[in-house]
Amino acid sequence: MIRLSAFFAFAFLVSATLLAQSPEASSANSPAAPALPYSPSLDLTSMDRSVDPCVDFYAYSCGGWQKKNPIPPDQTSWSVYAKLYQDNLLFLRGILEEAATTTGRRNQVTEEIGDFYGACMNESLVNQRGLAAIQAQLDAIAALKSVRDVAPLVAKLTLPFGETLLFEAGSTQDPDNSDEEIADLAQGGLGLPDRDYYTKDGEKSKEIREKYVQHVEKVFALLGDTPDMAATNAQTVMRMETALATASWTRVESRDPYNLKDKIDMTGLEQLAPAFDWRDYYRTALYPHFEVVNVESPRFFKQVNDLLSNEPLDNWKTYFRFHVANSYSPFLSQPFDDENFSFYRAYLRGAKEQEPRWRRCVQHTDFNLGEALGQAYVAKVFSPALKAQALDMVNRIEAAMRQRIQQLDWMSPETKKQALAKLEAIRNKIGYPDKWRDYSSIKLTQDDFAGDIERTGAFELHRQINKIGKPVDHGEWLISAATVDAYFDPQMNDINFPAGVLQPPLYDPRMDDAPNYGDTGGTIGHELTHGFDDQGSQYDARGNLKNWWTKEDREKFDARTKCVDDQYSSYIAVDDVHVNGKLTLGENVADLGGEILAFIAWQSKIEGMNLQPVDGLTPEQRFFVGFAQWDCANERPDDLRERAITDPHSPAKFRINGVVVNMPEFGKAFGCKPGQPMVRPADQVCRVW
Repeated sequence: MIRLSAFFAFAFLVSATLLAQSPEASSANSPAAPALPYSPSLDLTSMDRSVDPCVDFYAYSCGGWQKKNPIPPDQTSWSVYAKLYQDNLLFLRGILEEAATTTGRRNQVTEEIGDFYGACMNESLVNQRGLAAIQAQLDAIAALKSVRDVAPLVAKLTLPFGETLLFEAGSTQDPDNSDEEIADLAQGGLGLPDRDYYTKDGEKSKEIREKYVQHVEKVFALLGDTPDMAATNAQTVMRMETALATASWTRVESRDPYNLKDKIDMTGLEQLAPAFDWRDYYRTALYPHFEVVNVESPRFFKQVNDLLSNEPLDNWKTYFRFHVANSYSPFLSQPFDDENFSFYRAYLRGAKEQEPRWRRCVQHTDFNLGEALGQAYVAKVFSPALKAQALDMVNRIEAAMRQRIQQLDWMSPETKKQALAKLEAIRNKIGYPDKWRDYSSIKLTQDDFAGDIERTGAFELHRQINKIGKPVDHGEWLISAATVDAYFDPQMNDINFPAGVLQPPLYDPRMDDAPNYGDTGGTIGHELTHGFDDQGSQYDARGNLKNWWTKEDREKFDARTKCVDDQYSSYIAVDDVHVNGKLTLGENVADLGGEILAFIAWQSKIEGMNLQPVDGLTPEQRFFVGFAQWDCANERPDDLRERAITDPHSPAKFRINGVVVNMPEFGKAFGCKPGQPMVRPADQVCRVW
């Protein structure tokens, strides 16, 4: 759902970077003055005009950027989004340093974010505490008396970010009634990024599994196990995780919302996995009373049941010890932190150095207390005028979508009526929430960083649990105001553009409309199109999982999306690894549809104007270069390999070239000739919306 090539912090999000004033050049305790540096949304120095745009438009638009922006050693990739994300981190650092060091005159928000950030930055105390920071969790695992006690243990132990042991649990919108929240269970319990890492053949996959087992051994050694015991325990963990992985949905299977819908009552849940004491679990976790739970992967929970029935208790203790230690490693003493970096960022994704601690601490604060930090952020960077400008662009993009639906020659009037009703029902959320989240119930201290992580995670988990049985809060955001990203939520039926993504060089008030519509207009169109991609199109105007298509129209739609699938599946992500056209289908459809909508909206905005070339580029050329330069990037082969398995976005080059080959407006703008690489034959052009 998110338009971003490589952003994820938990695994999710962007790679980071050096700024105009390098943060590494200043001391760890002396941040630069908070200021977001200006970068234009169309940068001529980022282009490489020696390249023919009709041969490789991405290289033409981004070749200069790639040459002057090598990947920083502490990053796994580097991009325009990543640089803005890093600019934001430095800006937020100034806010947090002030909040952490100011005595007196602190309000609730500055006290919360200051204490959390201060605890993270107190590296000497984190190192001093060592394993004691998670000893209570380890003791609870050691105290297990029987496999039946696994359920209350899983209920009591909260992992970072509100995650749970063994599986994912919490609440979700009822797929049949999106206005209500119900209990939810989903697959989880793995230490590698995806189930395919356990199941794929090939030398590289085998090597990764061997390296992972070595990583697990090292974590057990840090927990105090002897070398022989650590090796034995690592094999136990790998065997149990492999069983869970084999029973998990693939990422492509998970893209089908009907695969994730299985509503059952408590009796049905007990029949599905009787070896797990569900009533004790929900009672211990303080769930409210509920009648129905949605089980997103029944076969996964059957596998959990088999493992509970057949694995000795000691093996479960081994499995839980590792997962607690592994998940908390980035928040523990340096040996744990270093080992976590060594495997997950260095080996799997190619980073050469660990990020400086201040940068990680800013990210941790944003992820755990995002709406507290967001209040301080938007007060400094997001004006009412900027919000009004963004809303005007959103309205124009939606008008373009309305026009497109009405003019479609392949869709029947019956389906068009439903599509238009869905479009009219979409909520637009811009900048930040109308109501900020209240974190006052969390006990935060500057002398227990791992404890702060645990308590903020428990807060988030219980916030989700307490939604069950209540009406959906349509004002809620899934990401913080400072996030450099945007998203569409199919059940909320809303598009969300936080303040962080409405900054130069993505949205640039100093620049003309052409690059702004090519860039931010395309992003808005992208998120809007997600409501009508292969996934979003299965939800109706209220956000319910309900078919609103005629059979014939759906078949025509599927044929058009297959064109996109086939196109992107032909691209090579890295080495011999192809782009997974089915995994990336929604994002590719949204990229294409979004840019078409942006072009139409821009044309309506400039109607009647006599625009002239600027810097040797026509207005139409500026639109497309602005589009391409949102995703200028350099990417490490290791990162590309991981993302080919886990990321629903295509590599940057194909997110640009793959779109323009399907837009005749591009070929006309640059005078491209039939047969050139950026011109597809008319009968092969993919067009969904």
